[in-house]
Amino acid sequence: MKAIVNRIIPFSSVDGPGNRTAIFLQGCNINCKYCHNPETRRLCINCGACVGQCPAGALSLGEDNRVIWDQGACVQCDTCIHVCPNDSSPKVREMTPEEVYAAVKRQIPFIRGISVSGGECMLWPDFLKALFTLAKADGLGCLIDSNGTIPLWNYPELLEISDGVMLDIKAFDDTDHRRITDEGNGIVLKNAVFLAKHGKLEEVRAVIVPDLYDGEKSIRGIGTLLAPYRNIREIRIKLIAYRPMGVREAYSHYQVPSPECLTQLADILREMGFKDIVII
Repeated sequence: MKAIVNRIIPFSSVDGPGNRTAIFLQGCNINCKYCHNPETRRLCINCGACVGQCPAGALSLGEDNRVIWDQGACVQCDTCIHVCPNDSSPKVREMTPEEVYAAVKRQIPFIRGISVSGGECMLWPDFLKALFTLAKADGLGCLIDSNGTIPLWNYPELLEISDGVMLDIKAFDDTDHRRITDEGNGIVLKNAVFLAKHGKLEEVRAVIVPDLYDGEKSIRGIGTLLAPYRNIREIRIKLIAYRPMGVREAYSHYQVPSPECLTQLADILREMGFKDIVII
């Protein structure tokens, strides 16, 4: 069993509570216009467009015409990512759960747990279950970071071994969600309620992009949907300001929301009874 791993961040304080190791898997099933990791969206098709552009000579084509990445020679300039015509990256590794966990174990004295993101990590559910089984044996917490478009209720064993899900709700309105991602949000909202009812909704994330959708309408909808389940488990809601860093050039022109806008949205949630609100 293997998954395509984009990168492993040994220490992260923004991917769940406490200090954690964050694992980013390759591949996604939606197309967020403001995606801040667009190089994780698709698998490499070995077109070779990046090979001749690498200033460090860290990329080459093998005998099977597959792109080979020399990690030792790489200077992490990201030229390959910028020139890729496929929203992918040659700097990925095919790894087993055991290989990923070997990288995690080095940090065990200094981390609370692991968080797996992407791309969309729920495209690799069996891999997640195997990785989480290894982590739980050493007492580490395990969180899933998901866009919510895959029915999580179909994976009871994975959810049982997970501590929770950090769920993106790109927009509460289906039309707005399609404008942002090219996909509807029916399953996303069902996942939100399902996870909240079972005490597995660790966090809801909303990226605020004034040019793309009505943030206030969306936040009111999210709050109304989830408020009845706060007595089961307090739900953290994270309001994230759109920023143009790292996004695709075609979508880099959107307006950055003001601090006052984010504070207003947080106040709306507080009026609904939410206590754990984070503004980024």
